[in-house]
Amino acid sequence: MTGSTSVAPRGAPELAGARAWPVVATGVAAGLLRSAGAATTATGGLLHVEHELTCRVSWSGPLELALRSEADVQAACGVMQVHGRRYGAPTPLRADFASVAAGVLAATGTLAALRARQLGAGYRAVEVSVAQAALLGLSQYLAAATAADESCAEPDGVGGPPFRSADGVWFELEALEADGWLRFWGLLGVERRSVGRSWLPFQSRYGTATCPLPDELFAAARVVTYRRVVHAAAEAGVGVTVAVARPPVAGGVPWRLRAGDPVAVVEAAGRDGAGPLAGVTVVEIARRVQGPLAGRVLSLLGARVVRVEPVGGDPLRGVPPVAVVGGVAVSARFAALNRGKEVLEADLRSPEGRSAVRELLHGADVLLHSLAPAKVGGLGLDPETVAALHPGLVYVQASGGAPGLTTDFPVQAHSGLAALLAPEGGVPRPTLLTVCDVLGGLVCAAGAAAGLAARARTGRAQRVESSLLSAARLLCGAAGVTGGRSDGVEVCTDLAALAADPRLAAAFELDGCAIVRPPWEFRSW
Repeated sequence: MTGSTSVAPRGAPELAGARAWPVVATGVAAGLLRSAGAATTATGGLLHVEHELTCRVSWSGPLELALRSEADVQAACGVMQVHGRRYGAPTPLRADFASVAAGVLAATGTLAALRARQLGAGYRAVEVSVAQAALLGLSQYLAAATAADESCAEPDGVGGPPFRSADGVWFELEALEADGWLRFWGLLGVERRSVGRSWLPFQSRYGTATCPLPDELFAAARVVTYRRVVHAAAEAGVGVTVAVARPPVAGGVPWRLRAGDPVAVVEAAGRDGAGPLAGVTVVEIARRVQGPLAGRVLSLLGARVVRVEPVGGDPLRGVPPVAVVGGVAVSARFAALNRGKEVLEADLRSPEGRSAVRELLHGADVLLHSLAPAKVGGLGLDPETVAALHPGLVYVQASGGAPGLTTDFPVQAHSGLAALLAPEGGVPRPTLLTVCDVLGGLVCAAGAAAGLAARARTGRAQRVESSLLSAARLLCGAAGVTGGRSDGVEVCTDLAALAADPRLAAAFELDGCAIVRPPWEFRSW
């Protein structure tokens, strides 16, 4: 594989911890299916789900790679490459990220197929692979790496937060605006020029998985108490989160599903070959990664997704690198999350914009949003108002999960995931691969599929809540990479070369950049 290095033989004919099937992924899928009310039993790596439906998770699926463990997948599919950017070389991610993602996707596809079967479709089997789940999780990074945008020079370099205070508290900082960032570090005595040149790598870390910051910032944090840090953050209007030493909660069901009133809904059955959610309309009001990725997953399952954007379009459409996707120049990362969606531009602050969204909801099955709880009431998009106007809607809300938590790295710190991901005995250090954003989007989509299946089964409207924090806890419950790496498995060092590798051709299509294909295979009678 071009841009890869071969893993040195480990001297053992059998891979320690390897299984013929992905145990963690299969267990996650089984647990989520049972929590959604689907009777599920396991025979080896095969899940038998009610109504004669089976679900299988493999390591490689249709990809021509000999993978036998989580570590194999991380090495071959770029997870180590992206996670290792902050360390200067591909580095194992100390959690079963790809396996957990595959388990969530397996449950999502199975729940969508169950709903379609309840409505008369002939789905019989669902298959997904851990390798394809890993690639879907890296879709933004893969799109950016394969966009032919020579004008874009992304920040790179080792290092990054967390910071340590004088009294030994490790903490993450979140600033969504440059003014807050400048003010915070100015209050801690850092020279303005150093603060200014640190803003671009800090702002872009969610897309680049790198965050090289000047030493002056870390030095300034080390000479003040955490109490002083908190006061400066409050004055500057930025967020600060302690990195806890161990997860207070791990595992659990990553969504909350509640039934509403009985309603008369005309359900559209998924058509074999068109995806199990064909006929379903989703209205998506979300930014960044979590909500848009959830909408993307539902779209890959066949749903029609209409994305509500501000008048003039989402500003993230112009974030470099830019690719020509579907004949339109757009941010490659944005395309990875939003390709194939329809768009309604509406100013939700205006009566006309809110009216346009209400009209759109009349013909919808799902409302999926990541709006702040404090805002939804004023926009007329709170659950009670929406239920009164549009009975039968599956109302899906994606959030951070706790007050003050809205983005990935603070969630990693707060949940204890950062501590689990740190090198043995090291400081709680979040991965700059946005694992919570990705898993948050996947569990949100799984919750939506669970809500649609429950509505078809019970005739009741459904409300679904999921969060970045619940996704982090799910990953905490499966921490510890299963098995070592197999002899001969190559470590990806170049995502562009990975996307061009003919052995992975089944995973990608090229449309200005590499776009990850649906990870499921559905078989019918």
